[in-house]
Amino acid sequence: MALSSSPSANPFLAWQRHLSGERRLSPKTLEAYGRDVRQFMAWLGVSPESDEGYDKLAHLKPVDIRGFMASRREDDVGSRSLMRSLAGIRSFLRFLEKEGLADASALSVIRGPKLGRLLPKPVAPSMAKRLVDPGEREGEARAPWILARDSAVMTLLYGCGLRISEALGLKAEDVPNAARDTLRVLGKGGKTRIVPVIEPAIRAIEAYQAQCPYDLEPKGALFRGARGGTLSPRIIQLAMERLRGGLGLPDSATPHALRHSFATHLLSRGGDLRAIQELLGHASLSTTQIYTEVDGAMLLKAFNAAHPRA
Repeated sequence: MALSSSPSANPFLAWQRHLSGERRLSPKTLEAYGRDVRQFMAWLGVSPESDEGYDKLAHLKPVDIRGFMASRREDDVGSRSLMRSLAGIRSFLRFLEKEGLADASALSVIRGPKLGRLLPKPVAPSMAKRLVDPGEREGEARAPWILARDSAVMTLLYGCGLRISEALGLKAEDVPNAARDTLRVLGKGGKTRIVPVIEPAIRAIEAYQAQCPYDLEPKGALFRGARGGTLSPRIIQLAMERLRGGLGLPDSATPHALRHSFATHLLSRGGDLRAIQELLGHASLSTTQIYTEVDGAMLLKAFNAAHPRA
């Protein structure tokens, strides 16, 4: 098959535009799918950006896809990564099939690898409170406004259940106050949601604003890096690494674990599952239901540790 030399006619690039424009996938998912499809096509001996070789995709057999998956497994690729690879390949082939450029029927007999269900690992409420307390880092050789900033970000993760990308994507004009105790958050897929902001989070943001040496323009980023630019997620991850080292927490105590803790602690105190789904911005209730398993696992662990006959 030979396609037009125009970039817009290239199937791979057209698929990528479809995912970002119509499907509105996140940049990270788009990057991962693109990487997986590149690996698959390279295994077939086809260059995605070339207009040559796509005829191989029109005659795919199940053995071709199984062979690729087996080769990835030999490279010690885990089951979750293999499942994502299969999802990317399936998306690409079905897109091409609609364009009359491939046959996706080989996928109908392909089963993905079995996945062990990974439960979120929240931190205990007492530890979560210490993680967001700027006083825990007073001994560090860092400017007070930076400690206040990191505390404000982590308070939003634990107090509002935000993803780190959502917290760092806030504009200065989004800041809640006494008259508006909610945040409009831009989540995955460009979807917005309204979340309530608890008083400690408002105070943490105000403390950061009062100390920040940069002019926080309404349309500019709320959280700034040391040189005034947009704050990188890696900075918050490093701050969490230092904190968990000092508090003796495991490596699973990441910024995202604060979001898990938000959901788990709400549920353990009688929070409604569908309300928690709305707060987290989950598209499906089944995604949120995993926290019911976490809560049950925590109760069983406490029982086994405390009951004299356990």
